[in-house]
Amino acid sequence: MAIVFILLFASLSFAQTAPTAMELLQSVDKNEVYKTIEYEGEMIIDYQSRRYVKNMKAWARENSDTFMEFLNPEDKGTKYLKKGGRLYVYSPDNEGVMLISGHMLKESMMGSDMSYEDAVNNDPLSARYEPVLAGSEVWNGQDAWVLELNAKKKTESYPKRKLWIDKKTGDMLHYELYALSGAKLKEYNLIKVGTFANRRFPVEVELRDLLRKNSKTTFIMKNVVMDKPIADAVFSQRNLER
Repeated sequence: MAIVFILLFASLSFAQTAPTAMELLQSVDKNEVYKTIEYEGEMIIDYQSRRYVKNMKAWARENSDTFMEFLNPEDKGTKYLKKGGRLYVYSPDNEGVMLISGHMLKESMMGSDMSYEDAVNNDPLSARYEPVLAGSEVWNGQDAWVLELNAKKKTESYPKRKLWIDKKTGDMLHYELYALSGAKLKEYNLIKVGTFANRRFPVEVELRDLLRKNSKTTFIMKNVVMDKPIADAVFSQRNLER
């Protein structure tokens, strides 16, 4: 299986003819969708001339389970758990657990440019969108394929996406998220990539919510461990309330 993947990736990266849109999108998924991940994170929020730095530890398993605990003094003890399709938050100030649902999922997570949905969604793009290869462009000095994505379901948070994928590495260099009306909502820029067992994975990125004035969030991942078993107890209500 590994040999087949390496050959496929090589053919996408170096072929003289353009790959299909779905091949490109699936190559992005193979790099960025994980079985499990554990990491230490830093979220740097620049908002209206002020800077906020938040630190966390996080664990996730496929697209079903996520546990995140904040460690910086201002937010210490705040925890998030995604389990069974539901997202919960524990706040030490209230000493209670709250379900985040409906329109609340679209709200800013901890004052950042990421929504709660953005932070915990690990579903493959190829399962959610129909891609169209829109051509190629140079993005930040790199030759890139340009993909336009249209959501398969009306319930998708971002009905349209546009991706710039590095022709040599397969990295997603930049993407833009759009409303159904065509209004651009968010922008993402890749800053740094790490390599984990032949997988290239973004470890530093920048996200801008264009509905927030003078705002950007830089997200940095450190001490990343991928595709190693994580105990079920991590993703439990007991761990959330402990």
